[in-house]
Amino acid sequence: MQNILVTGGAGFIGSNFIKYILKNYNYKIFNYDKLTYAGNLENLTDIEDNANYKFIKGDICELENVKKVLTDNNIDTIINFAAESHVDRSILGSREFIVTNVLGTQTLLDIFKDLKLEKYLQVSTDEVYGSLPEDRKELKFTEQNPIKTNSPYSASKASADLLCNSYFHTHKLPILITRCSNNYGPYQFPEKLIPLMIAKALDGEKLPVYGDGKNVRDWLYVDDHCSAICEVLHKGKIGEVYNIGGNNEWYNIDIVKLILKTLKKSEEQILYVKDRPGHDRRYAIDSSKIQNELGWKPAYDFEHGIESTIKWYIENESWWRKVMSGEYLKYYEKNYASKVK
Repeated sequence: MQNILVTGGAGFIGSNFIKYILKNYNYKIFNYDKLTYAGNLENLTDIEDNANYKFIKGDICELENVKKVLTDNNIDTIINFAAESHVDRSILGSREFIVTNVLGTQTLLDIFKDLKLEKYLQVSTDEVYGSLPEDRKELKFTEQNPIKTNSPYSASKASADLLCNSYFHTHKLPILITRCSNNYGPYQFPEKLIPLMIAKALDGEKLPVYGDGKNVRDWLYVDDHCSAICEVLHKGKIGEVYNIGGNNEWYNIDIVKLILKTLKKSEEQILYVKDRPGHDRRYAIDSSKIQNELGWKPAYDFEHGIESTIKWYIENESWWRKVMSGEYLKYYEKNYASKVK
């Protein structure tokens, strides 16, 4: 590998991944992003002048444009982060999720096949497995679990995974799939649980918690996810799925209370609201495969990960206020639009 196309690289996980791989490897990284509401180039201001980095605005559904980018830049590897990813938004309207997550993936796979590139890695989610019973703590999602989706978002991601698997078997393409648990860390769009609760707490507002707050998630620090993807990219067995988890289950309500405690705020700010439709009760990842076969394990424990995350949002208030106001969307026009040929 020499030249890697990272799709969706202006998003939360994608931007953290680009920084991680530039810091640890000598590849040329091409960031291809449509810049929807969750894509923020201000996540990458500290590396935008790096000689090994280039941003290209574009949609993964635009076949001819993607193909031109790949050929013009001698891309040999694709890592697909590009996705609509918020469950609540998919419940309100699923069309964009199907277009980007399914048709976009199909477009990338067709081009990958035609150009005979070196490697394709699909970044997926544990939500494709459905939900686990809360009273069976010994049960965790393994790569052998059947797909059982419960939201339009997870259905769209599962569809993309199945497409990848079909192209591997039918066309013998060098494809890998990773499925991660809930990520947290710097630059996460503040519609997700942890950054939303931090922002609300800091502003003295009510913190909306779905249902009884007893939904369980396995939390993974974003840099650990990035390191795991790199291990799969370099050492993963072609055609395989690798689960990536933090072995770190928390009730949502306990996360909210921890944030309030850390910020010295009152639990009276918690507001229980009507649960969302089809809300999965529990996710838990068994990541023994990637640990045993590739030697990866999380480097961050949750105590230090959440502490550093809360500190980052306190110290970078201007970033999340711009995001919540939509002001960040002007960054591309100011800094990039005039440079695009």
